[in-house]
Amino acid sequence: MQIKTLKMDLSAVSATQYPTEGYPEIALLGRSNVGKSSLINTLVQRKKFARTSSTPGKTRTLNFYQINEAFYLVDVPGYGYAKVSKKQRAEFGVMIEEYLTTRQPLKGVIILVDGRRAPTADDISMYQFVSYYHLHTLVVATKMDKVKGNQWNKTISAVNKTLNLNQTDQLQLFSSQTKSGQAEVWQWIESQI
Repeated sequence: MQIKTLKMDLSAVSATQYPTEGYPEIALLGRSNVGKSSLINTLVQRKKFARTSSTPGKTRTLNFYQINEAFYLVDVPGYGYAKVSKKQRAEFGVMIEEYLTTRQPLKGVIILVDGRRAPTADDISMYQFVSYYHLHTLVVATKMDKVKGNQWNKTISAVNKTLNLNQTDQLQLFSSQTKSGQAEVWQWIESQI
């Protein structure tokens, strides 16, 4: 996809703050530090557009990135970060659930998992949640540059088996370092919006 215009439109914590244009939205979900910001930066071909951090749990709001004045990529707070208080985790949970279950312009979700290891219990719960609500889903295994090429089939097998991927959802291996999988992720996004 050719990026003509790009802006970090707004950050929201409730439905009253969501964008009102009605552009289609694709939500990015995943554990803290799994590479959501890196995926966004790779897709839009900007090194520091979405802020990356070595400290997990930095994203605390739904961040709406407007692409080509046509659709949004929505960076959702990461799950599974232990240093966030139980109260904050509960608040994040309510915010994320409200967004995923009520947002009309939401056309699909991308769940990011770490390609170096099997999906976590939190990843499984998130996948089951979005499946229950029949959200179109692409699972992206990140950090594949850190996995030897002869181990990629093992990653595919582990993700498919652990998440019990259904027939309609897809899995894509991805690396923000090598850009591997970038075109395929764009193809999936374009098919949803």
